[in-house]
Amino acid sequence: MRRLFLSLLLPLLALAPPAARAVELRPVTLPGPEGTPLRALLALPPAGAPLGVPVVALHGCGGLGPPGAMRAPARERDWAARLVEAGHPVLFPDSFGSRGLGPACGRPEHPARPDPVRAADALAAAAWAQAQSWAAPGGVLLLGWSHGGSTVLAAAARAEPGLVRAAVAFYPGCLAARRAGTMAAIPLLLLLGEADDWTPARFCQGWAAAQPPGRLEAVLYPGAGHGFDAPGEAPPRALELPDGRRVTAGAHPAARALAMPRALAFLAAHAGPASRP
Repeated sequence: MRRLFLSLLLPLLALAPPAARAVELRPVTLPGPEGTPLRALLALPPAGAPLGVPVVALHGCGGLGPPGAMRAPARERDWAARLVEAGHPVLFPDSFGSRGLGPACGRPEHPARPDPVRAADALAAAAWAQAQSWAAPGGVLLLGWSHGGSTVLAAAARAEPGLVRAAVAFYPGCLAARRAGTMAAIPLLLLLGEADDWTPARFCQGWAAAQPPGRLEAVLYPGAGHGFDAPGEAPPRALELPDGRRVTAGAHPAARALAMPRALAFLAAHAGPASRP
């Protein structure tokens, strides 16, 4: 039995992404849409490192904490460390706390919807990041999860040439984009859980099929649910949302081990070579 267990475990360990060193996420304030202040968290590669392409990372429906107590969740901190290790400055705009709002999970009436509010935040953050001395020229990359993934879809349709190079969305809600006939204006990678009962993958697959050839890639991970790239190995847990839905969310180590390198490789492919300061 022990030998069988090890034979099943070792392949997963071989696929698992290596642990990332923690990075400092410091608060910054930048001009949001129409000049409204937008608070954010920023992580930078070490001083003297080559200029990297910034990643504007878009939080999920839980947000970054209440006003005055901004803090990235474990998933976002883990991704920030990996992105900085790969040479990317990382900026997390806080769409909820900046407006004095709480989480949006299961709240369809929430004022900071992915489209148009959060998409405008993402593009304002992209413009600010691109103007900083630590940013490589030529546009930023977008990365988002769940509610932030839906924001990626909206922003990808609105991005001006030269502002956003490409984007990755983890388990976004694609129903609104599918109904609206939204078209991606930049290369886009969707990473989806086959067992996701919160933002079902079938809507994203249908939306992806309507995109121009070669513009979008959708990858489905069997057995994975919502939040499958969460760090750790805690099993998915059941949640009851304010709108009455019952869903599950949590880590799926095998899907995480495949999806994280794929996302990083996609971002690297669209970043081009780093330049010296």
